[in-house]
Amino acid sequence: NFHSNEAVFEAVEQQDLDAVQMLLNLYSTEELDLNTPNSEGLMPLDIAIMTNNVPMAKMLLQAGAKESPHFVSLESRALHLTTLVRESEQRVSELTTQVLNETPNTNCTDKEKQLKTWEWHYRLFKRMKAGFEHARAPEAPTHVQLSVASSTSLQVTFHEPLSVNSAVVTEYKVEWSTSHNFSSITGEASLEDMKTLLYTMTGLVTGLPYYIRVSAYNMKGWGPPQVSTPTCATPSNWREYDGKELKRGGQTEALDQLLNQIKNNHQHCLCHENSKIHLHGRKHSMSKSLKHLFQPTIKFVKSLKRGLYLTAIFYKDDDIIVTHEEQIPVVEMDESYSSSLMQDFLWFSKVSCMWEDSRWLGQYMCPSLSSCSSVLQARHKMLVAVTQLQGLLGTQDLGHVYFEPIKDKHGNVLIVTLRELNSYQSLENVRWIPLSKFQTQRKSLSSPEDPTALDMLLSTLHEKLAYHRRSNQALSPGLYLGYLKLCSSVDQIRVLVPQKLPNILCHIKIRSNHNVSRDEWEWLLNLSDLDEATLTDGCEGCSQKFFQQELRIAISELMNQIGIPLQQAKEFRLYSQEVLEFANNLSFLLLLPPSDDVCTAPGQNKLNPCSGFLTLPLQIFELVHFFTYDKAFISQYCQVSALLELDLLLSQQALREAFSDSEVVAAKQRHQQVQDFIQQMEEIWREMRWIMDVLQYARYKQPPGGIPLTWLMDFTTDIKKDNLQSISSNLDFLPSPTPSPETSRKHPPDSHGISDEEGSSEVFLATDSDYDSSRAQSPKEVDLICSSAPDCNRRPSHNLRDNAPDVLQAHELKSQPVTSSHEDTRHTALYDSDFVLPSRQLELLHITEKRQAYCVRTSSLDIPTQSFHIQRKCWSRPESMDEYPTEQKSSGSSVNRHRPCLPFNMDTPLHSEDTSRQISHSESQESIEWIKLHQESLEKEDQPYEGKKLNPVSLRVYPQYHTGLSKEISVKLHVTGSTSAQEIVQLVIRETNETAMKMSGDKDAQFYRDDQLHHFGLVLSMDNTEKWLQDDFLPLSLQNPWTKGILFVRIKEYSPLLVQYGKATAV
Repeated sequence: NFHSNEAVFEAVEQQDLDAVQMLLNLYSTEELDLNTPNSEGLMPLDIAIMTNNVPMAKMLLQAGAKESPHFVSLESRALHLTTLVRESEQRVSELTTQVLNETPNTNCTDKEKQLKTWEWHYRLFKRMKAGFEHARAPEAPTHVQLSVASSTSLQVTFHEPLSVNSAVVTEYKVEWSTSHNFSSITGEASLEDMKTLLYTMTGLVTGLPYYIRVSAYNMKGWGPPQVSTPTCATPSNWREYDGKELKRGGQTEALDQLLNQIKNNHQHCLCHENSKIHLHGRKHSMSKSLKHLFQPTIKFVKSLKRGLYLTAIFYKDDDIIVTHEEQIPVVEMDESYSSSLMQDFLWFSKVSCMWEDSRWLGQYMCPSLSSCSSVLQARHKMLVAVTQLQGLLGTQDLGHVYFEPIKDKHGNVLIVTLRELNSYQSLENVRWIPLSKFQTQRKSLSSPEDPTALDMLLSTLHEKLAYHRRSNQALSPGLYLGYLKLCSSVDQIRVLVPQKLPNILCHIKIRSNHNVSRDEWEWLLNLSDLDEATLTDGCEGCSQKFFQQELRIAISELMNQIGIPLQQAKEFRLYSQEVLEFANNLSFLLLLPPSDDVCTAPGQNKLNPCSGFLTLPLQIFELVHFFTYDKAFISQYCQVSALLELDLLLSQQALREAFSDSEVVAAKQRHQQVQDFIQQMEEIWREMRWIMDVLQYARYKQPPGGIPLTWLMDFTTDIKKDNLQSISSNLDFLPSPTPSPETSRKHPPDSHGISDEEGSSEVFLATDSDYDSSRAQSPKEVDLICSSAPDCNRRPSHNLRDNAPDVLQAHELKSQPVTSSHEDTRHTALYDSDFVLPSRQLELLHITEKRQAYCVRTSSLDIPTQSFHIQRKCWSRPESMDEYPTEQKSSGSSVNRHRPCLPFNMDTPLHSEDTSRQISHSESQESIEWIKLHQESLEKEDQPYEGKKLNPVSLRVYPQYHTGLSKEISVKLHVTGSTSAQEIVQLVIRETNETAMKMSGDKDAQFYRDDQLHHFGLVLSMDNTEKWLQDDFLPLSLQNPWTKGILFVRIKEYSPLLVQYGKATAV
């Protein structure tokens, strides 16, 4: 501790910020003795403050450092500094005299070192004294915001003063009073924790207004106080307006009592001795017990053979467990499955809350298996499989059930459970292996076009592990605005949720304070038109005014997140029945679409799971939601529900089998008792099941419920988009939803191009024919690009709705007519360039048009801005440009159409069909020779990487953002296996920036700066399915069938660049 304390003082005195940060990371505050003074009576924080080293002082404050308690007044601090300066000056004078008078020797060298040290301290103390004398008390804190935290508490947040007057603030004081002039102080508190500038005043009187002010303190004393905005607030809660009682309370205890009653009424309840169960089984069928001795030992299934299977995925970090044969642990449940599979799956999901009772449940059902229904037999087999898997793995807890079973075309169904372990436990019959290594080693037993359920699980295991991690993460405390959207199918209703947090509805954070006050709720419910909402515009500083602003911004950002233009949200409503409270500090307001659009009808397009959103079955969503936000309740409910479902089936069977009068009476009594239990359970469940209340309210048409957004927002004027950045979700970002599959069907069967939705401004075309799948590829290349060329029709650039999920399409605008050719065509020229970059991963960057092919050297890329359209075909050499002639419609309203360009092949001469410009053979040959020479130089550069598996592979990437170039531009990269998605994104953006700058002739044209590159991501698209690749992901590690996909670069969904540039290229 002594050495670390000395190291801290030395680093602070030397103003070495990195050294202090390293010490804080290595040691705790106690180990560093941050609050122990040195021999001069100074703390590390004192030195940082008095030298006005603001970053150092803030870092120490964040770590819990304090000022010296010896400085009780300004005079004592000034006196102490004067003493230090005088003593150090005297010591320097003495050492100087000694050094000058002594002859050079070892002692003299030591004296010189001491002299340098004291000279340094003398200058330090003088600087500290000057800093103290120059400093003044801080100004008042800024942005002092007051809010109602509950019925008995208020919360105040604030920011640092605009000027601390050369001395860092080390303390804040919060005062509250019932008098507006603070004639009497009701209470005060000091805030020394600089991590969060927030304070909550508790124990206040409900309904009594309080006034708040905050002041700041530095080494020169307290600054002036700042009154809060609003100036006062009244502790209250929204329930006080209409007297609604809290729904949650006592349900968990009631379920616990019901569970005990159910178990007590079982013939073989959980409390019975195991010996009785074994004796009953032996008495039931001795032949079966003897036959079991000759059955083979239960083993893991190696391959699926049409049936129902169960697998458990245990993982930690990026490692999973596999069998000794390096297979995923799988056991067979049943040789077939019935049409009631989803009901059985839901019941099995509830059983996951009582894994320890699975053996008892199976034995409880045994006496009735000889004549029971198919449903009971199927569920008994499920329990047997659970017991087998538990025995093979040597653990009872199999984790959580994945939200849907995996089905394949071979008739296999695979139910998956997921469990994250805290450590690398040693389990039976399995071992640990890195997931990436396992996926590499694993060879698919079926073709990529027709995979088995096990292959499908393996190829999507990363996504399932990510789902499991995210589904257990809870939202940070605060008030949120949620969006209710459902879609229905033949057998179930599904809920729209974000991929990043599938245990909650799509949402945006309104504010950190979760409480809605009585005044805010009363104002919201009493709205009748927009005029009443705008009345609060004159109420500067009142809570309703801030609440209105927060709601407007949250609504705009939520619509932007789910991809619905704000103008199309006029018919949306706010749920006005209650504020949903999911946890102690988590509340939700809900945004509802029109009653006809709440639930998408069957037959409409379904949401693609890889678009940034998921649709979970309604009942599964409720289980996942409650497991995150009320685990105790849902665990009890699942146990009660699973047991009662079995009891109901068994009681119904007993009624059918009853023969004598006494048997009939007993069966009826048992059946009636089970029904009574079920009724009690459903009443408790109904009190907690908030989503059904909301759904019923949202779909009610006469009269439609809720507060229309037209009463809250003025849709005639656009909200300033820069305000949208003030509130954001706690998620990193949501990947952009996939383009609609519906529009993809409009392409010819052989076209793999991806087009936008109805009303969009962008069409993303497939690659040109030089990447045709029929072309023989070199061993170094992996073709990740679809081959055929799509339709070239364009869409108008009025609506940028290319990223909305399909279940959100009810509010799409219709397509508008195609614009005429009289528009400015200066930026419609299409270009293609070869770039040679000094990157260790990038050997060649080749920007290509899908309908025109050009070849230009970077050093000679000088393209003048054209005010007219020139008919050209191809470039014959790096210094020239050619283009296919444009064709015009005979109607006179011409729309430019470009014929597909032939693939550029250096072994094929270029031929021109343009009679106005003939390309000479020498020019063509010169271009070919230049490209050959360029490729030879690249091959030489590749030689040092041989043997390291870093041979370049050709990829083509499509910028799907505003580039300032043509929409069809693409970037051809030669990358290696070590090239990450982030590096690809950065290289694409930098090169399109450079090309756009040269094309525009403006050297200052820089569309995206280097500090904005992290706002972009790499997207892999294939067959209407998209994956957002992580920044550190290596694209060349993709496996089939994803190697046939298309790579896009997009702006991340939560990036503020979307507000500035939009989601798609617009020229």
